[in-house]
Amino acid sequence: MMKRLFACVLALMLAGPVLAQSGPLRLTITDGVIEPITFATPAFEAENQAAAQAASDISRLVVQDLAGTGLFREIPAAAFISKVRSFGQPVSFPDWRAINAQALIVGAVNVQGAQMTVKFRVYDVFSGQELGTGLQFAGTTDGWRRMGHKVADAVYSRVTGEGGYFDSRVVFVSENGPKDNRQKRLAIMDYDGANVQFLTDSSTIVLAPRFSPNGDRVLYTSFESGFPRINVLNVATVGRQQLQTAGGEMAFSPRFSRDGRSVIYSLSNGGNTDIYRTDLGTGQHLRLTSAPSIETAPSLSPDGSQIVFESDRSGSQQLYIMSANGGEARRISFGPGRYGSPVWSPRGDLVAFTKQNAGRFHIGVMRIDGSEERLLTSSFLDEGPTWAPNGRVIMFTRETQGASGTSSLYSVDISGRNLKPVALRGGASDPSWGPLQP
Repeated sequence: MMKRLFACVLALMLAGPVLAQSGPLRLTITDGVIEPITFATPAFEAENQAAAQAASDISRLVVQDLAGTGLFREIPAAAFISKVRSFGQPVSFPDWRAINAQALIVGAVNVQGAQMTVKFRVYDVFSGQELGTGLQFAGTTDGWRRMGHKVADAVYSRVTGEGGYFDSRVVFVSENGPKDNRQKRLAIMDYDGANVQFLTDSSTIVLAPRFSPNGDRVLYTSFESGFPRINVLNVATVGRQQLQTAGGEMAFSPRFSRDGRSVIYSLSNGGNTDIYRTDLGTGQHLRLTSAPSIETAPSLSPDGSQIVFESDRSGSQQLYIMSANGGEARRISFGPGRYGSPVWSPRGDLVAFTKQNAGRFHIGVMRIDGSEERLLTSSFLDEGPTWAPNGRVIMFTRETQGASGTSSLYSVDISGRNLKPVALRGGASDPSWGPLQP
């Protein structure tokens, strides 16, 4: 009895005041202050001895994914009053309400040889109801991290009403060595920095990798020939092909079209830089801009109808939007400083960008008409934003000051909250967030 009372008192100390709640559990994400959802995740049940380690690992990964968003706050196991010993046992909701758990996540893992199944349920503790219905994922034991990410995505979606982003990958440039002799390789990782795999060696400079819409290919700029050239790399086979351009031309800043059949990019010839589109099947080139200014860093809208890009046609580096077929462009950036590397949100409502002003670099977002500009970060050098698949989080490159400065990857919520580094060994730059994995 005394042990149970101590656990209850400890829970109240850790969790804070008891929360009153009416209606179904739902976290509404706004730009204001967010009070995180409190959740409890008892270690998932191992349905056989072979599943013991996987059950522990998966449940902890689910916690890390959710807590890492800044939108969820874990109640530690030391505060639990109830013990969940079986996936099918009835839930004692009063015990979980007593420790202020708004959501309860329970799961079970079964391993048969190299095959694994994971099932889980999410409960709204205050209403005493299950959110949706239980789900089950199947795969191999080597893919346990994907299982955990899928569970976390499902929980995130049920509580927030938005798509998840944990079961996704990021392609980036891995950097090693001193600043004046830095070796760069293309690499791919899970969204949280785990499972790094290298796609190229360090024999040549590589820049600006960009995922295809379904994540099967990567565009990047290579200096293998001495001039910047665009390569298309197959992620599964690591085979590649080069976008054909004329001698003396420099091609860079590529991105796939929304159907993956063509590429938009910048082409520099004779001191002039314009935006082009090339059909990957036929090799046919189409020039989209024609001006004496520098036009670069194009990014397509989600519906493929418009392109946002950077240009110095007004005398300084600013952002413009035009039809995907070219034509008249309208300027959308009007604040002080210079704007670059624009990227259209997957939702279509925002453009992320890099801004340089008063000696500082920022990652920011604005509406597609240029209104509601909001700066999310500020440092010696922040640049190159990329969107999570759900349009909620932005990843970017941050470089430290000094002769030996290193580049690292950071992420931030579009509200400006939850700024944090991505856990990677060594330097990294130029991230491109891919879609959710199939």
